[in-house]
Amino acid sequence: MALTADQIAIVKATVPVLKEHGETITTVFYNNMINENPILRNIFSKTSQDTLRQPRALANSVLAYATYVDDLPKLSAAVARIAHKHVSLQVAPEQYDIVGKYLIQAIGQVLGDAATPAIVDAWIAAYGALAQVFIGVEGQMYKANAAEGWVGWRKFRIARRTVESGVITSFYLEPSDGVTPLPKYLPGQYVSLQLHVPQLGYLQSRQYSLSEGPRAMGKYYRISVKRDDGEKPGVPGIISNILHDSYKVGDEVELSHPQGEFFVDPSDATKEGVPAVLISVGVGATPLLSILESLVPNEGETAHPVRRPVSWIHASRSSGMQPFREEVKQIVRQNDNVSANIFLKTLDSEDKYGFDYHFGEIRLDLAKLDKERDLYLDNARAEYYVCGPESFMIDTRRKLLGHGVGRDRIHLELFATGEVKEE
Repeated sequence: MALTADQIAIVKATVPVLKEHGETITTVFYNNMINENPILRNIFSKTSQDTLRQPRALANSVLAYATYVDDLPKLSAAVARIAHKHVSLQVAPEQYDIVGKYLIQAIGQVLGDAATPAIVDAWIAAYGALAQVFIGVEGQMYKANAAEGWVGWRKFRIARRTVESGVITSFYLEPSDGVTPLPKYLPGQYVSLQLHVPQLGYLQSRQYSLSEGPRAMGKYYRISVKRDDGEKPGVPGIISNILHDSYKVGDEVELSHPQGEFFVDPSDATKEGVPAVLISVGVGATPLLSILESLVPNEGETAHPVRRPVSWIHASRSSGMQPFREEVKQIVRQNDNVSANIFLKTLDSEDKYGFDYHFGEIRLDLAKLDKERDLYLDNARAEYYVCGPESFMIDTRRKLLGHGVGRDRIHLELFATGEVKEE
């Protein structure tokens, strides 16, 4: 049911309170909900809880909703990102009632007498309206997945492991039921991978980009996983380290259907001749390699991509830490519409200028690149796909905006809970 004008006014009036107490409210919310509903530990990332990234992300989302409750189209990008994540985690409609109960409870617990009956009633109505938006959007995604015969978690077997760099290993995952071809994804999308964590005693899921271009008759999915030391000392990535240390060829994991709003459609005829600039640092290359591979012809594929100029710009700490080196070199050699610029912070004695790297002993610096040939800043339609640490993406976006690139042409993929911070 639509909110009344009075309810909208009350929700918007809580914006200053949410700015001050939002993270406290969401921290209390998660603690209460998960402690009283332990089965939800299987859905929520323990690492994101331990680092407080999950409560912070929800606080920002609640604040954004209160700010734009009367102008929801401004939240469409955030809704899409969250809905894709929910579907990848198999969030069910009935779970929204649980979330609503504990969120309203947390608002009352933190604000005390300041949470007047009018405020509580307005937020009950506001949450209910938002839940219906998500249930509707996610329902359409589940329906599309069901049409491809895949809803829920599906067992996959590790068919092959390949070391890509000093910290990144690729896992080739084949469906245990043997049913192929697998659903074709859009380059840049991810899968959720779920496994049981013995030391925790429950399931955990993480999202990993599909690191190869999609194939029409695909028999496996490839993910490329970095051994994650964690954002905070003493809080290493749980799933990445288990995969690296314990999961061998023949072991099984569970995947959900590919999802994600960060992608390129290589068949989109309206993009003919539009430059695609792919900018990454470290493991951020994984979704961008899938995009790169999809934008050039692939042997054995009958469908050919729309021809676009492609600029691959990547930075790694060293050549030993650089993933997909040979794959990128081969693509550049075989396709005259693709160029590459590699930045290496540390050079090895065997690294050859112009072959292994183009800029040495330096971090990725857009100012070192040719504005037209490498960045296509003279093209008003050029699109920029960026993936790497959040601070790097914020800085890259700031520089591109400073060069006059429209915000709608800059696409960022964050390997963490929440959104890339706005400035």
